[in-house]
Amino acid sequence: MSDTFQLHALLQRDTIELVDLPLSTLLLMNDSHYPWFVLVPRVEDIQDIYQLDWQQQQQFLNESSLLSEILMQLFNGTKMNVAALGNICPQLHVHHIVRFADDIAWPKPVWGAFAMKAYNDSELNLLKEKVLPALAKILTQE
Repeated sequence: MSDTFQLHALLQRDTIELVDLPLSTLLLMNDSHYPWFVLVPRVEDIQDIYQLDWQQQQQFLNESSLLSEILMQLFNGTKMNVAALGNICPQLHVHHIVRFADDIAWPKPVWGAFAMKAYNDSELNLLKEKVLPALAKILTQE
C-alpha cells in the first residue's frame, strides 16, 4: 500500500468515507435508495483485481466476502450484488449493494435507474451505528 494513495475525484464526490480496512477503504455511496457500499484497495494505479499482487488479491477477496456476509446479515437482503465495472471511474472499486425484491430498481441494475437520493444526517448516523460495529470482524484481521 502506498502512503500517497488518493481516492479518485468521482468516488470522493459520490461517497462518504466510513473506515479503513487492512487493505481497502470502505465507502458508502451517498444514495439512500439502497445499502450501497464501495470497497477501494489503497493501491496506486490499479484498475482491475488481477493487477493486485497475490496477497493483496487474497486480502481483498476476504474483505469483500466478509463485508458481503455482514451486510446481508444486517439488512436481511434478497440478493447481494457485487460488481467492479470501472467504465467511468478507472480506479479499482467494487460495489457491494444489498438488494431487496421491493427496492426501487428491482430486479434491474441500480446504475442510472433513478437519481441518487442523498442521506440526511439522521439516516447517515443510524446507518453508521448499524454497520460500523459489525465491521470489527474485518478490522481485527491480520
